[in-house]
Amino acid sequence: MSHNFSLLDILILFFYLVTILVIAFYSSRKKDKDFADYFLSGKSAGWVAIGMALFATNISSEHFIGLAGSGAARGLAVAQFELMAIFILIILGWFIAPIYIKSGVTTVPELFEKRFDSKSRKFLAGLSIGIYFLTKIMVTLLAGGLLFSKMFGLSIYTFAILTILITGIYTIIGGATVVLRTQVVQSFILIFGAVLLTAFGLHEVGGYSGLKAKLPADYFNMFKPISDPDFPWTGIIFGAPIIAFWYWCTDQYIVQRILGAKSIEDARRGSLLAALLKVLPLFILVIPGLIAIALFPEIIGDEAYPTLLSSSIIPIGVKGLIVAGLLSAIMSSLSGVFNTIATLFVNDFYRHKHTEANERKLVLVGRLATTVVVVLAILCVPLVKAVNSQMYLFLQSVQAFVSPPIAAVFFFGIISKKIKAKAAFLTLLLGEAIGLSRFAADLLIKFRFVEHPLIIAYSNVNFLHFAIFLFLTCAGMLFLINFALSKKMTSERNYLSFSLKESIQEIQSFKKIEKSRTSFVISGFILLIIIGVWSLWS
Repeated sequence: MSHNFSLLDILILFFYLVTILVIAFYSSRKKDKDFADYFLSGKSAGWVAIGMALFATNISSEHFIGLAGSGAARGLAVAQFELMAIFILIILGWFIAPIYIKSGVTTVPELFEKRFDSKSRKFLAGLSIGIYFLTKIMVTLLAGGLLFSKMFGLSIYTFAILTILITGIYTIIGGATVVLRTQVVQSFILIFGAVLLTAFGLHEVGGYSGLKAKLPADYFNMFKPISDPDFPWTGIIFGAPIIAFWYWCTDQYIVQRILGAKSIEDARRGSLLAALLKVLPLFILVIPGLIAIALFPEIIGDEAYPTLLSSSIIPIGVKGLIVAGLLSAIMSSLSGVFNTIATLFVNDFYRHKHTEANERKLVLVGRLATTVVVVLAILCVPLVKAVNSQMYLFLQSVQAFVSPPIAAVFFFGIISKKIKAKAAFLTLLLGEAIGLSRFAADLLIKFRFVEHPLIIAYSNVNFLHFAIFLFLTCAGMLFLINFALSKKMTSERNYLSFSLKESIQEIQSFKKIEKSRTSFVISGFILLIIIGVWSLWS
């Protein structure tokens, strides 16, 4: 165990774990949960709970470790991913959330079936489950394992298994209701802990002026040249929003929090609250990476946050609060993904096939599915070290390969009612095959299985530029296939009665403007903050 971690810190960490478990088990006292309780928090979540849960679901250990690591390596530019997400969260609240809630669906794949067909639904559900194991579970466990290995001498495997078991137990018992309530508490703790580390780090480095004096000026430039290997401005402006649109508007992992809202206005304000909170990672996750490289120039990549936290700049007692914040991020994300995978399995596979199953049986199957996910997560633990050293960029790159086809089909599907089901399914299939080919090329080159110059050139295309290319390719395929089919097929039934057009028209009404005045003000305030940040570090 690190000599910098005192008995008081251990007691604080223990108190945090006990508090979370007490909240979890207290929230799960209701013996007979119905389907909506277990999978959608009873559709009774208010906007504050939704906003905090969205933030806690999103922010995990890969943000703490990965954002700080990329910040230490390249500066503030990595925060652009967080800022781009803010724009998409505003779009989610104003235009996309009403579509989900008025459609009465439980999952995003179910909405795909209402708009297209069951093949698209099952394809998206199966793909999502696979993606979650790669980008949510494995990356989260590796990031947390790196820190706890440095702090306590625990192996990554020991940490991963213990965390999975603790989180899995209360997720299995309480479902989405417990996940939501624990995430609200965890969001406060993770923000408080991250703020403390940033404050003590800035004090040690001599404030913001001292930090600027110790680092190259390029570290404080958020817009990089088009030739930059990681953050070209073209990729940030046009590619990052594609990934963000998929993640925030079509990923069940996130959308499930929206589907638990008790009203459209709660979903909207919850999205806007999450958008406001997404400004924080720049200051409490990226800047600590800059502080770490300024204080410890010898560190490499994702060592930044663990090195800073295990150093002597954090007083006794405070370190326990900060680690509790990090553990909150890990547990909130894991509980969210466990419940999400179970929801997809039950709603889009089991329930779809066993239409006669009552709610009690569906909840039982949900608990069993969550248990299986927990076991599989433990079995995946030996694979976590295969993740790239700069894990945040690894996460973004994998998402860049899988997100554009889904984003394109969803976006054009809710805009136009003329897109046919077969065109949507073929675009999803072909688009994901192209994305998978890029992922395979990266792996083949990384492990030196191939050295063909064409494959190397293909792999060297910046992942953000690749996302733009793939999105445009999928959009082109969607309309070409749809055009080819329009001459052969009769019109199809579309069960999605509330589309983007209706969502926009509803907002334009004077009555809606009066009701949503607060949301308009919050949206404007958020946009002003982003403009201010870009003006300061452009």
